[in-house]
Amino acid sequence: MAVSKRKEGEVLPNKFLAILPVLTLLGLMLANYLFEWGQDPHMYVLIAACVCAFVGFLCKIPIKEMLAAGYDAVAQSLEAMFILLFVGCLVGSFEWCGTIPALVFYGLKIFTPTIFLPLVCLLCAIVGLSLGSSYTVTATLGIAFMSIGATMGINPAIIAGAVLSGACTGDKFSPLSDSTNLSAASAQTGLFDHVRAMVATTFPAFVIAFLGYCALSFTGNAGQYDPELVEGLENAISDNFAFMSPVLLLPILAIIVIAVVQIPAVPGVLLVSLIGCLFAVIFQGASFADCISMTHYGFGIETGNELADKLMNRGGMDSMLWTINMALIAIGFGGMYSRSGAVESLLGNMIKKIRTPFHMAAAIILTAMFCILTMCDQYLGLIIPAGMYKEKVDEMGLSRNLLSRCQEDGGTLFSPLVPWSSCGVYHSGMLQVSTMAYLPWCFTNILNPIISLATAAWGGNIIFADGSKTGFFGGKIKEGKVAGAPEEAHEYAMKKLAELRASGEYGNVGEKIHK
Repeated sequence: MAVSKRKEGEVLPNKFLAILPVLTLLGLMLANYLFEWGQDPHMYVLIAACVCAFVGFLCKIPIKEMLAAGYDAVAQSLEAMFILLFVGCLVGSFEWCGTIPALVFYGLKIFTPTIFLPLVCLLCAIVGLSLGSSYTVTATLGIAFMSIGATMGINPAIIAGAVLSGACTGDKFSPLSDSTNLSAASAQTGLFDHVRAMVATTFPAFVIAFLGYCALSFTGNAGQYDPELVEGLENAISDNFAFMSPVLLLPILAIIVIAVVQIPAVPGVLLVSLIGCLFAVIFQGASFADCISMTHYGFGIETGNELADKLMNRGGMDSMLWTINMALIAIGFGGMYSRSGAVESLLGNMIKKIRTPFHMAAAIILTAMFCILTMCDQYLGLIIPAGMYKEKVDEMGLSRNLLSRCQEDGGTLFSPLVPWSSCGVYHSGMLQVSTMAYLPWCFTNILNPIISLATAAWGGNIIFADGSKTGFFGGKIKEGKVAGAPEEAHEYAMKKLAELRASGEYGNVGEKIHK
């Protein structure tokens, strides 16, 4: 989905009308916080969508077309909705068979406050890279780590931040990730060209974040080990499962194997859910009726231990309906907002003002952030900047994987930080920590766009159409590998690059970016 094209008789909204749906949404969210209404964001987004439809009406866009744009946006995200449903099945079966409780049970014997946060971040990154899904990492390791950290007195918001810093980083670097593939496809560049470009900005952000979690842990600011709490949780787990053994961790390995053999997401999650059900039958004595119940309604048990009950009473398709409801409304709103021409009205003139690679990088990153803030969906935050800027990227002699990298720098990692985005709603619900609470501790997510903007400002991490590039700190232009791009677009970009270098706008290989 690119920026909408005007039909005969339609007009672009003025700046006030373009921003009105966003102001409505933000105003209602702020009032909800200030006046402590305690309401979920669903109706606020729906009201903003109604305002958006009114803006479309004023701009001569038929209401049927506005609604169709919302439906089309939802249709593009249907696979993600089904994945959310089936992740609920996975969590329910993993709880019932004892896999998630076993992660906690044996994790309590290994983890200490001194190593907990950095290991959480690292393990979530490794598993996220293997799976290509931050959603699955949050639903498995994330739930377990939240419970383990509680026994150490660690602030749940910090744990959630470490989980997301690792999970989102692994997701970005994984060739199995839907967002990674979408970003490369929308920018029309090679998948591995895109992944290679992200190393320059995302990996430094992850390293700094990892060191930050190390500092929190090693200085003793993370938490204190509570042996009574640990013993109570261990007893509650062991007393309520017929079988507790490291064998129950094998379904986690099955997830990684399925990812490695590249089974598509929907059948892959269903297959792992089936494995969880089989383990529940074999090791916990579950019946066929229990398998239906665990995948539909999740696991329900009263242990008498508050922490254990919070850990184990999870999962099932029903548990995901709140999130899916929010996602459907938010994504539909995003489609309507794009169709209204609001993005074109607010940001269209920005393209004319882009003069330098830094301007280009900043425009892409900020547009991706703007789309997620206003359209509530990370997919739109990846698709729309590509539609807006790919011709300008070619005109400036830059590489298409610079475009795809900046889309993700401002899009994928930023999405979990927006409370009303589908991504933020999911992670917040799964980890049971509010988005605004964990936001300050998502070090990678915060640092990634900052590093991308800062390095571009001093001429670093710029990639040209011929594959040449500058280093992290700028300096001289070095030779590199040409990234994938449509043939005509690449020829045009190479021609413009030659002209810009001949005019002195850019330096040649071996020279600084500006002569």
